[in-house]
Amino acid sequence: MKLMHTKLPDFIRKMKEAAAKIGSTCKECKVVGLENLKTAKMQSLRTGRIEQAVEELAKMEDVHKVEVAIIPRIPESMHSAIVRGFDENGNPTHAILETINILHPTEDILLHDCPDVDDRRPPIGNH
Repeated sequence: MKLMHTKLPDFIRKMKEAAAKIGSTCKECKVVGLENLKTAKMQSLRTGRIEQAVEELAKMEDVHKVEVAIIPRIPESMHSAIVRGFDENGNPTHAILETINILHPTEDILLHDCPDVDDRRPPIGNH
């Protein structure tokens, strides 16, 4: 299991290192979209592919910095809302479960002004 997943801090470190070590100048890499996650595991194969994409862009002389934005692929996702009540000692005493759909912005908000887009994603369901 360990070889199949990359821990979140390692994912972010790999992206920053990929941009810094490639090309004639050290380039900054910013990872956005994961700020609310305290912990996660990323697919190692996809981590490597994204790392290669960062290196590819960092090699280009007209690129001065790189951004990796992680957004949901399917714009509507269903989430559980867990509302918990705690006593004076901080122990949970009651909980209510609800459901909420979240409509996420799509890739278009980040790509609308980019003249060169290379879509390397597999079709949905074939990843």
